Amino acid sequence: MKKIYIEFKWAIIFTVALLCWMLFEKTMGWHEEQIADHWWLTMFFAPIAILMYWLEMREKRRRAFEGKMTWLQGFLSGVILSVFVALLSPLAQFVTHNYVTPEYFNNVIEYSVTNEMMSRTKANDYFNINNYMWQAAFGALGFGVLLSAVVAILVRRK
Repeated sequence: MKKIYIEFKWAIIFTVALLCWMLFEKTMGWHEEQIADHWWLTMFFAPIAILMYWLEMREKRRRAFEGKMTWLQGFLSGVILSVFVALLSPLAQFVTHNYVTPEYFNNVIEYSVTNEMMSRTKANDYFNINNYMWQAAFGALGFGVLLSAVVAILVRRK
């Protein structure tokens, strides 16, 4: 456990930051009045995610590798972080959609049906907690692995 403590710690920090971001989105009206723009406004979380991966790898380099880190070491550290984030993401989705913004699914379903983007049946099938938990887990894993590959280039030191 000691070898992956840093990744686990940063996965928790990442999840808390994600929950804070969801609260920010809710406060900004992106889950209600401005739900039409939610799909692209939520991308503003990407720089925060990049920063957290960079900080995690930088700490890993300093504490575990005595200031030196190869690309592979950084990449593997980022992949471990991604796995932990993916495992925590269903919990984050549960908290988000039950406590932070419980009306989100109703709002996005109504928006999708009203604007003829999809039928009510398809909207109900797509916009629900189970689907979002799966999307969050696989999205976190996929985006995290890609992000790990790129950030590891920036963090490596010989």
